[in-house]
Amino acid sequence: MATTEITDDYPTGGARLTLEIWHPDCWTLEVTEATDASLLAHTVYNATDGRVKGHFTAYGDSLEETNELIQETRNSRLTDSVVVMQRRYGFDEAKSVPGNTARELFVEYDPTHTISDALASEGFIQESAVRIRDGTEFWSVFVGDTDRDRLHERLEAVREKGSAEITVTKITTNDAFSDESPGRVALLSTRQREIFELACEHNYYAWPREITTRELAEKADVSKTTLLEHLRKAEAKLLDPAIEEVTDPL
Repeated sequence: MATTEITDDYPTGGARLTLEIWHPDCWTLEVTEATDASLLAHTVYNATDGRVKGHFTAYGDSLEETNELIQETRNSRLTDSVVVMQRRYGFDEAKSVPGNTARELFVEYDPTHTISDALASEGFIQESAVRIRDGTEFWSVFVGDTDRDRLHERLEAVREKGSAEITVTKITTNDAFSDESPGRVALLSTRQREIFELACEHNYYAWPREITTRELAEKADVSKTTLLEHLRKAEAKLLDPAIEEVTDPL
């Protein structure tokens, strides 16, 4: 697989990476490749029997597309159970996710068929909901070590552990983020800033995370979906100006 040269003057102090990932035996990749709808992966809960239950949002341009993805998820050999949540009062799905329709799902499945543990074991920390569309996962992760050799080694280790294909499409240096973030906070709406500062106050971005998304939503007195939407918009405004495009994948 092609790699990007990380030069000697590559900044230190941590970086945020946007990754495009494919790996085998993953139900999210299979169902999004088989249909025209997409998924957002939010939170995973550990079950007592060793399985996991993940909270996902299925969305598409039509109810037919979204329902087709749900049916594919139920039929998948890699899922154990699928629960479709009832639409909550006040949940404006059209504004919360792309597409015209959205349904919230809880899916139980085998955690060995995910790439999460491989990423975490190599120091890549998930920073936002994972988007899955057209058979590809799109991750935003933070890594504290930006030494060019170590970063290559860590990515290669994840590829090997998960038999994965990984492309780095964007790198945001932590130095750039830290130096300019105070000025960018002015770009946030009042509510986005309140939610973002509340998340920082309660160490939502710490590793391990010190507060769950649901607990943070309760403190903010909003639904979890609304909280995640505020955080995604705030993070986009804070991070986008520092983004460095990568023309060749790592």
